Amino acid sequence: MEELIEKLKREVIEQLNLEDISPEDIEADSPLFGEGLGLDSIDALELIVLLEKNYGLKIEDPKDGKKIFHSIRTMAEYITEHKKA
Repeated sequence: MEELIEKLKREVIEQLNLEDISPEDIEADSPLFGEGLGLDSIDALELIVLLEKNYGLKIEDPKDGKKIFHSIRTMAEYITEHKKA
């Protein structure tokens, strides 16, 4: 799980062009939106694309997105639970 979390941090930074942020700056349990990384709805769409492109996962219910994208850890848990073998 920790390996996936580190990989996700790098992917999120790359996908969202967060030039001033390094993986060490992102806490696995910090909120991605609001007071955490301060991401917005455009960033949310980019994260959805990242999950589809890199992990083959589609989010069926948009309401689930808020829970899935709460933090890097919740994204990693979602990927772990739903990734096709």
